[in-house]
Amino acid sequence: MYQPSHFQEQRIPVMHDLMRGHPFATLISNGSDGLSADHIPLLVHDDGSEHGVLRGHVAKANPLTKHIDQSQDVLAAFQGPHHYITPAWYPSKKEHGKVVPTWNYAIVHAHGPIRFIDDADWLLDQVTALTYQQEGGRDQPWAVSDAPEDYTETMLKAIIGLEIQINRLHGKWKVSQNRPEADRKGVVQGLKDEETTSALLLADLTSD
Repeated sequence: MYQPSHFQEQRIPVMHDLMRGHPFATLISNGSDGLSADHIPLLVHDDGSEHGVLRGHVAKANPLTKHIDQSQDVLAAFQGPHHYITPAWYPSKKEHGKVVPTWNYAIVHAHGPIRFIDDADWLLDQVTALTYQQEGGRDQPWAVSDAPEDYTETMLKAIIGLEIQINRLHGKWKVSQNRPEADRKGVVQGLKDEETTSALLLADLTSD
């Protein structure tokens, strides 16, 4: 990933926050069939290591489990808020006109070796944690224990767990750091005026 120094985010807790807030990741791996991309939720856990560990699951029928080259690291990409940035938001457009459109975003790349885990207790813990993260804020949250036990056991037999021990984290926050302060304030206001969820989240990141 191209990373000019002014867009680099190196604080691990900040990157973890984005990963937790946007857990639906693109998992890129290499194997006997070449490059593969799977789109799955991954939860980051603080396991005492420097960068943490990712845990998730896929269907046992997924070719990922059979064709992947486990001697190579995989890449999990977490896409945070992003939005088109129009030059109309820059006060400098009126001053000299030397402006162009761009796209702002925040993203985290996590690299590391992957292992697969076919253990019912581990899988139950993983899907329970994932469900709690997504359901915890609801007025009437659904829990894994709400489903019949025999049904849950059957569903667990159809999936396999995966764990990625993160050995490298790269964060890129492209939020107009290269623009004059007035232009950056213009971007924040423009994003707020859009009133979409992604625009408002990106406005918060840009104003930090």
